[in-house]
Amino acid sequence: MKKISADIIIEAARLKPNGQLDFVRAYQRRGATYSDCVLLSRNELIEQLLKGKAVATGQRMHLLASTFNKVTPVRIAPSTNRYVITSGNPGAAQDELPDTPIL
Repeated sequence: MKKISADIIIEAARLKPNGQLDFVRAYQRRGATYSDCVLLSRNELIEQLLKGKAVATGQRMHLLASTFNKVTPVRIAPSTNRYVITSGNPGAAQDELPDTPIL
């Protein structure tokens, strides 16, 4: 199994009508394992990314606590007067997590 070094793994996201992230359902690293599901607002996620936390998208494997598949790094990119959260196109104009289910 591939070792995952992400501090936060996003499992699903909710978008606002304008396409901007509203909040994400994620797991946070707690030592050698990950927490139960937590909800992070867009601002909390941006704060963690700006602090240098490694964030990725992925799906927790059933009955395998800290094992995830389809892990893709998430970046934050400055855009005109705001931040854009993306795991796909680095030049995205709006928040974009293409491999993440929408809530």
